[in-house]
Amino acid sequence: MTRQADLKMVSLDCDTVQLLVWLPRVMQALLAALADLKLYSLIQRLEHPDIARWMYFCQLCSWFTWYCCTRTLTNTMETVLTTLALHYYPLPGSKMYSSSKYLTLVALAILVRPTALIVWLPLLAWHFWQERDKLKLLLHHVLPIGALTLGTSTVVDCILYGKWTLVKLNFLKFNVLYNVAEFYGSHPWHWYFTQGFPVVLGPHLPLFLYGCTLTPKRYRILLITVIWTVMVYSLLGHKEFRFIYPVVPLCMVFCGFSLASLKAWKRPAACALLVLNLIPGLYTGLIHQRGTLDVMSHLQQLCDITDPQPEILFLMPCHSTPFYSHMHCPIRMRFLECPPDLTGSKSYVDEADLFFADPNGWLRSAYPNPESLPSHMVFFDTLEQEIFMFLESNRYTRNTEVFHTHIPEGRVGRRIFVYERTL
Repeated sequence: MTRQADLKMVSLDCDTVQLLVWLPRVMQALLAALADLKLYSLIQRLEHPDIARWMYFCQLCSWFTWYCCTRTLTNTMETVLTTLALHYYPLPGSKMYSSSKYLTLVALAILVRPTALIVWLPLLAWHFWQERDKLKLLLHHVLPIGALTLGTSTVVDCILYGKWTLVKLNFLKFNVLYNVAEFYGSHPWHWYFTQGFPVVLGPHLPLFLYGCTLTPKRYRILLITVIWTVMVYSLLGHKEFRFIYPVVPLCMVFCGFSLASLKAWKRPAACALLVLNLIPGLYTGLIHQRGTLDVMSHLQQLCDITDPQPEILFLMPCHSTPFYSHMHCPIRMRFLECPPDLTGSKSYVDEADLFFADPNGWLRSAYPNPESLPSHMVFFDTLEQEIFMFLESNRYTRNTEVFHTHIPEGRVGRRIFVYERTL
């Protein structure tokens, strides 16, 4: 009985919202650090130690890496696995290469996010072209690793879904055939060249461009991969900065050669690079759009209230805030949904658009009886004036105001308000 009580106490101590929120971030950060070290180890074995050190410095200075490396996004894991796989990739002169290791990591990256194949397609094609024993490569490495990873993934998916499911096929069907991604916004074809890629590289961009003229031919396949990836993603309508995150470590190789070649200007350039990355890194990581996380810390305190049990309604654009991962209690919550249309109906309008088209009408329709109203409403300040009369007539008062961003845009405001209903 004593042992069971001790185990229960340990279980309760570990079952906290802080652990649930921070442990994945810490694990992701450790994986990202391992990938950085592997990239440094690769260049150290191929080039002069000075070049490897400056390449590593460039990688550690990247503001976009700071911004993304601790986030539990599939793009982050794709980048980590891609960098680890590159350590074992058969670049000319590499003595650490292992076809089985790098292909296994590539297969895992594709399982995590099938679009990883875009990055690896030129690298795989180049390896196959340079390989002397192509049949052995296919029969001993590609086919066994591909069959094992795809088969294991399919079995796990079928068990969890409870039916025969090919997730990777569905991914291609929804994102290519149905083009579901464009439902969440689209950009012109040149967006990655004019905005996406320059913003992601930031102050590294001049070093990258200069490094492309200095780097030895053995790294030409990496440059081809970067250009190919940006071009392919440019053909897709829906574009985001994080989609091209996997090519950032590849770009740092060229930045390292560029910085190492500056000689007398090397240290001033390195200091400028650090400062110029530090400013956007700290701002985007600590200040910009932080309100959606801060408000969840405030709402988590509602878990201690049991009588009456609170109910929270998020009147915000889709996917604005975390949900139960930052609450970790069985409190009732609701947010505006925006599932993509899979029926092909031209008249389809998601719940979020319906709400923002007529906020007061939606609220009256969703909550016809005052008894059914939630105890708390969470929304951006841009919505306050539109629903103020509804809030006032139903005895809602503002009890929390959280800063979100200095750059409000559209439905996203500068601050987040939490209104509580008084009974």
